[in-house]
This record gives sequence, structure tokens and C-alpha cells, in this order.
Amino acid sequence: MTSPSLHVLDADATSNLLDYADMISDLKQACMDLEEGRIQAPERQMVEFPGGGTMLSMPATARDIGIHKLVNVMRDNPARNLPTIHGVVAVYDGITGAERCILHGQTITARRTAAVSMLGLDMLLPRPPRHVAIVGYGTQALSHTQAVARLYPDARVTITGRNLSRADHFVEKNKDIGVKLAAAARIPEDADVVITVTTSSTAFYEQTATTGRLIVAVGAFRPDMAEISAQTLDGSQLYVDDMVGARTEAGDLLQASIDWTRVRGIVDAVRHGVDFDRPIVYKTVGCAAWDLAAARTALNCLQAR
Repeated sequence: MTSPSLHVLDADATSNLLDYADMISDLKQACMDLEEGRIQAPERQMVEFPGGGTMLSMPATARDIGIHKLVNVMRDNPARNLPTIHGVVAVYDGITGAERCILHGQTITARRTAAVSMLGLDMLLPRPPRHVAIVGYGTQALSHTQAVARLYPDARVTITGRNLSRADHFVEKNKDIGVKLAAAARIPEDADVVITVTTSSTAFYEQTATTGRLIVAVGAFRPDMAEISAQTLDGSQLYVDDMVGARTEAGDLLQASIDWTRVRGIVDAVRHGVDFDRPIVYKTVGCAAWDLAAARTALNCLQAR
């Protein structure tokens, strides 16, 4: 039985608490907190469903709060006309352990993942993006488009992928999202940011690394998944959101057999800046510390009301 004071928030209520600009600020702090041991976030546990799909358990604790995200990633759900991700994020007081709120897991995952990508744009680009190409048309494509619209409303966004009709449908459905939106059969040559949000098992972005174009690889979260080719990675500076998780989960990097001494955490960019004169690939795999950062954003918003 839940406490009468426990906030149980649905998708819309959770979304309303998670402003992207606030999340980026909280993510920067969480990057430093994690590196310095003020956040404890063990590697996530993955358990396969017998019928297909993966259950992910992701706890994290800090002095102020603790969180436990439990989500199910069901890759066949789009064919069932269902969301790929279901789950919840339980948020607890860091001193007493008492429940604070239950947040909508799919919304937390979508928005904090997009916020981690936007942190990359904030730190790894020398100027605001002018043209963002998003490869994919699902939940993460939507959250990333919303994030760009919120943070960079003057930018253009092109949705692309292997199925142009799905890209066209995405654009038509979201034409009032608040940013200039178009569909294309391939990545536009003038895109200065490419964000891949697919569940591909084989690398498909094979272009030569290019200075001035930031690649943000989001979709592949297991060793048997990849979106970015070795050719692109070999010519690029490599950043990841979480060094620990990337070593076991970043399929793009693992399949390319990259030299891990070349890889830096995004916290390094936060602390020391970036060399913008060389190509950059930013690979994200997710981390419970980022869910904790999003929960901080949500709690601060709740308390301000």
C-alpha cells in the first residue's frame, strides 16, 4: 500500500517535471559526483525474458536521494504497436530511505537519454547546432527532436533512416513540435550533428570522420548491437557518457575493437574542454547516475510548486 503523501506520476506529469535545460545542469553535476564517488551507481543488471526482451535493473544512491529504475526493453513491441520500453523509477530520500515519488520509467528513460545527448552537444560542439540529422523514428527520435526544439529552436532537424515512409510519417505527425522538421532518404551533407537512435545489430554509419560534424551514437546498448562503423571511429576522438558501462555495453566500440586508452568520459569534457579541430564521436549507453540526475530535476520542480 502506497503512502498517502507518495507522488505516483504518469507520463505527462513526469514529462512536465523534466525541463531539458535543468536536466543538463543536473547531469553536469552528476558527472562530477559520479567520478568523485558522491554517487554510487553499479553496472546495470540485465535479465532476458524467455519470449524476447530484456529487464534492466539500475539503482543509484547519493547523499540527497536514491533511485531504482526497473525497465523492460522489448524490441519486438513496435510490431505489436506498443512502446519498446516500460517501467518505473522509484525515488527515495537519501537520509531516511523513505519513498519520495514514483516516476514514469519510459518518460525518464526517453528524456534523460536525450538530455545526455544534449549534454554532448553542449560540450562537444564549438557553437550551437544548425542542422541535426536524427537516424530513427521511434520514442528516442521523438525525445531528441523535442530536446533540440527546446534548446536549439533555430536549428533544422532532418529525420532519416532505412524506411523513408516511416520518416515521412514521423514528420507529419510531429510537424508542430517547434522546430523546422523534414524527412530525407539519407543523412544531409550539411548536418553538423548526427544522432543515431536505432536498435541496429550491424554498423550502418560508415562515413569518414569529419571535423565539424559531431556523431552521437545512442541506440546500441548491448555488445551485439552497433550503429557506427570502425572506419568512422578510427578517425575520431572518442567520448562516452559512462566509462564503466561502455566497456561492456557499447557494441559500436566493442565490435570495432577500439583501443580503450583513446576513450574519454564526457566528464573530461566538462572539466577540461575539447579539441574542436578533430572529429568527435560521442557514444552513450546510459547509467543509473543519469536517472538520479533526472530524479533530482523532477524533485526540485515538485518542491518549487
